[in-house]
Amino acid sequence: MKTAKPAPHDHGHPHHEHGGDDHAHDGVAPASIGAALEMAEVYCRERGEKLTPIRRKVLELLLASGRATKAYSLLDEMRQIHPGSAPPTVYRALDFLLSAGLVHRIESINAFAVCHDLTQCQHGILVVCQQCGNVTELHEPRLRQALVAQIEAAGYRLEGDGIELKGVCAQCRAAEPVQAAGVDIKAAAQSS
Repeated sequence: MKTAKPAPHDHGHPHHEHGGDDHAHDGVAPASIGAALEMAEVYCRERGEKLTPIRRKVLELLLASGRATKAYSLLDEMRQIHPGSAPPTVYRALDFLLSAGLVHRIESINAFAVCHDLTQCQHGILVVCQQCGNVTELHEPRLRQALVAQIEAAGYRLEGDGIELKGVCAQCRAAEPVQAAGVDIKAAAQSS
């Protein structure tokens, strides 16, 4: 989520939310985090639910991360703020945020990421970088419907709303040749 207000969905293009296009910027600007948290609080209130301080903090940590984050990493961060934090505290907060549609569980890497639109989660198709945890949420309703229809035609029933695709993001792919070249240079220097 890069803007304070939800932007209308452009169903023709992918929406980069977690990590964006710049790996040097890991998260959301503090002003945007505040606006996102306020939006989430209003959303929860309208649903008759409460974004408690712990739930709010877990959501804030996910927003600041800017990418998919494992529960135990969240717990470590929570312990820096609240030393007595225990795993059930973080898991209960994550369960609430999941049920409210504010976050996604990324099954392939066992992590959690903020939904691109904190007030209108539509369970798109998630593309997950297996190297850095960057998540891009694609909103292509026709593509999703066609995929679900093919899955059902094959005799399967989806267990949950999420559809994940594994991959390697452009930034990680761009870093690969540099790393490989660095290894080759070192190997060449050692052999001479």
